[in-house]
Amino acid sequence: MYVIKVKGVAKIPDYVQLRDDSFTLLAYFRVDRPDKSLDKIGLGDRADYIMDIVKELPFGQIKKIDL
Repeated sequence: MYVIKVKGVAKIPDYVQLRDDSFTLLAYFRVDRPDKSLDKIGLGDRADYIMDIVKELPFGQIKKIDL
């Protein structure tokens, strides 16, 4: 799975993309509201782990994670 942190501009907030190994979009959510999106794809129990990675990740970079 890949995590991408996207910087928002003006009134558009910062977002996170979660993509699978084929780079298909699994989830797209605001950095400050990950709960519903992660629950929807079955990763609600891994939310803390994913958000810790997101906090450390610079904008515009892609990071591969193993869940």
